[in-house]
Amino acid sequence: MSKEETKEQHITSIGGQAVMEGVMMRGPYKTVTAVRKPDGEITKKIDENGTKTRPKICKVPIIRGCVSFVDSLVIGMKALMYSAEFVDIEEEEESESKFDRWLEDKLGDKIKDVVIYFAVFLSVIFSVALFILLPSLLSGLVESIPAIESFTSTQTFTSVFEGVMRMAIFLGYMFLISRMKEIKRVFEYHGAEHKTIACYEGGEELTVENVRKYTRFHPRCGTSFLLFVMIISIIVFAFLPRFDGFSGIVSILLRMGTRILCLPIVAGLSFEVIKWAGRSKSKVVQLLSKPGLWLQRLTTREPDDSQIEVAIASMLPCIPENKEEDKW
Repeated sequence: MSKEETKEQHITSIGGQAVMEGVMMRGPYKTVTAVRKPDGEITKKIDENGTKTRPKICKVPIIRGCVSFVDSLVIGMKALMYSAEFVDIEEEEESESKFDRWLEDKLGDKIKDVVIYFAVFLSVIFSVALFILLPSLLSGLVESIPAIESFTSTQTFTSVFEGVMRMAIFLGYMFLISRMKEIKRVFEYHGAEHKTIACYEGGEELTVENVRKYTRFHPRCGTSFLLFVMIISIIVFAFLPRFDGFSGIVSILLRMGTRILCLPIVAGLSFEVIKWAGRSKSKVVQLLSKPGLWLQRLTTREPDDSQIEVAIASMLPCIPENKEEDKW
């Protein structure tokens, strides 16, 4: 066991994500996006969080998970759009099209919000199609094969087969994008984000030297959340009807529809499991967290010192004066 793991740790609620040449961190009161500009300077965007003004229903278990998931998507996309402003700026200015100028004239200052929400919408549609609808379609096609119908015509088979397909597609997708040069840089910043949070939780001053020695694997990473979503979806979808009384294509479409409707429940339950796992130190929880940590070997890479500097710059403004206020 490493030295930092033997200390009494402060488990923080501060989290974030990697963006293009930068890191976004979100604390109890502030969201900070730090980006390394082409000239080497670190620029920061600091936004005040509005979580205190939410209605009480948004704090109800499971519902709060759905709200948090949507909120994270929007905030994450805003951070990504901000970081993209500093990548190849000259090329973008030269290649600005008439359509871009038309949109800017019509929408004015609202254009960024429109683009962000549209991008979130497209990313949700893509994710649902790839990880929910495609496995359901494949399951329906396999079940329609007469030779194995007696084996496949059970709810257990449907749920497990879809779960295995969903996991295989997810792992294959992560493996393929991890091979891309641009994504490798993002994954290095992802590692810097994890190391910085681990250093803060270890009670050490946030310096490059201190952060460097910490692990890039973090148990409360969004990657772990996605894995929990995969696992919990198998359990939840097992209770959904198969619609065997309908014709093949109608049955498949009805299954797809019920799975989409149940996504908020799956996301909410996954959020509660992550919240519970973050507070628990039991060996069962550590065992459940292992697959997420293994997957981070794909989604994180060892950062260099300049990337750690950016992560620290993003983290520092998020830390409240009273440490109790960012407790997990």
